[in-house]
Amino acid sequence: MAIVTLTSDIGHQDYLVGAIKGQLLQVNPAFQLVDISHSLSPFNMPQAAYISRNAIRNFPAFSFHLLLVNLFETKPEHLLLAYHNEQYILTADNGLLTMTLEEKPEIVIGLPLGKTSIRNTLHCLQVMGKAINSIVHGESLQSIGIPDMTITEKNPIRPLLGENWIEGQILFIDNFENIVVNITKDQFETQRRGRSFRITFKRDEEISAISETYADVPEGEKLALFNSAGYLEIAINKGNAAGLFGLQGFTEQSQNLQNRLFYQTVKIFFS
Repeated sequence: MAIVTLTSDIGHQDYLVGAIKGQLLQVNPAFQLVDISHSLSPFNMPQAAYISRNAIRNFPAFSFHLLLVNLFETKPEHLLLAYHNEQYILTADNGLLTMTLEEKPEIVIGLPLGKTSIRNTLHCLQVMGKAINSIVHGESLQSIGIPDMTITEKNPIRPLLGENWIEGQILFIDNFENIVVNITKDQFETQRRGRSFRITFKRDEEISAISETYADVPEGEKLALFNSAGYLEIAINKGNAAGLFGLQGFTEQSQNLQNRLFYQTVKIFFS
């Protein structure tokens, strides 16, 4: 039984998520469908990469992951099917694959779209579903698509580094308005080198300790911790950090709006 995960920016307002699942179950009723999220911010590739990367690594080997984000950034001629670290990933050729993996995939093939078919979301799902079903039934990757495809590559958003500082971007704001920053614990400790630090954001807000849990500070107080994915998180114990501090998530569209960058970055100073 193939595990097939679904991650998208489609939302739940209309029929489309249900129709996607219906298309996949028509291909193979035994598919085990798992929703990761359908509430990603539209066209927000850094957020999609963060969510996808940290969900995928928790699934059993040889699971299939459909990343249905920004499928039509350009008019597609093909989709991508990648195999990497014992996981299969299917997505559009829009750069999300390398942003998610943070490297080039081990194997990637192209899945041609029908020349006479209407190239909408449901047609893309039919193509993906048939490719998954072929693999489940023992066909090789090379036999179901175009091998050694040249793919669109985009780099993940990485923190900026200085001798005595590191600056990260806000990748994601969760349902509790906790703020996830693209600084991992390993990056923090490597840059820190045992020194004291202060995390600064939104004018004069400052944090100078790393907590283990939200309950390490009194209710209503701000804190910083590393979440279960290993990323820096800024929160308020039983409060809404993003709303209170006026912070917003980083997007590709906003990176050129200099007057908004202040609200999207978090800087750590070491001494």
